[in-house]
Amino acid sequence: MSGATPPVSPSPTAVQEVADLLADAAASGKPCPPIRSLVSAGDVSTAYAVQRLNNERRIAEGHRLVGRKIGLTSEAVQRQLGVDQPDFGALLSDMVIPQDGRVPFGRLLQPKVEAEVALVLDADLPDADCTVDDVIAATEYALPALEIVDSRIADWDITFVDTVADNASSGLYVLGDQRVRLDEVDLVAASMSLSKNGDVASEGTGAACLGSPLKAALWLARTLAELGDPLRAGDVVLTGALGPMVAAAPGDVFAASISQLGDVSVRFAPEPASEGGSNE
Repeated sequence: MSGATPPVSPSPTAVQEVADLLADAAASGKPCPPIRSLVSAGDVSTAYAVQRLNNERRIAEGHRLVGRKIGLTSEAVQRQLGVDQPDFGALLSDMVIPQDGRVPFGRLLQPKVEAEVALVLDADLPDADCTVDDVIAATEYALPALEIVDSRIADWDITFVDTVADNASSGLYVLGDQRVRLDEVDLVAASMSLSKNGDVASEGTGAACLGSPLKAALWLARTLAELGDPLRAGDVVLTGALGPMVAAAPGDVFAASISQLGDVSVRFAPEPASEGGSNE
């Protein structure tokens, strides 16, 4: 179960143009049109080159690479986008929100929330032929997590190359406080319930994530090793959604419970008070 190495030699001009388009959308808070008019449907190498360029820019600004996220782990979503594999994006140091913390108003453009299993590594995974046992041995502990996905592309009108170029539609993430060793949990059977403002909005199990969050992590480990950029000790790995994502609006409160792992929550700041009144 390995990710194919993307072909090389994407057009530098196309990479620069698309990277600028997405970066400008993020900076302005105004989503841009789909980038697939500039990157053909099968040109995954250019899409990943765009992702890499914008992440390198952010690292040059002082942010650190702290891990990776896996996207498109749902077979239904893969069929919708016409692909047969997940994708991946980078987690940077400015993307983490504390447990039960607050997402500032206007930080994201079109946020949606999904509950996931996060892994924290204490060993590198440099081999492209690594196994699930290797992933387990390299994992220090698992945590419940919320990923707050976002799209710089208007109305989430995305195909595979759109989301890949857009850092796999990454936004922010939240890690729970409870750390669980993998020999203490059955991640396939783990059940998830995600509530929005107190009402259940999404449910699922570990089996919904490529059959197992560990299989998703294995795909990522092999793919990154093939690309010469392997997972490292200390990395956080968001393994993919356990259920449908849920749209978020200012003032919303999300809380997820994953059996055997614990709870995790986040709040979205309300809209700022307008003149003559307050919405606090």
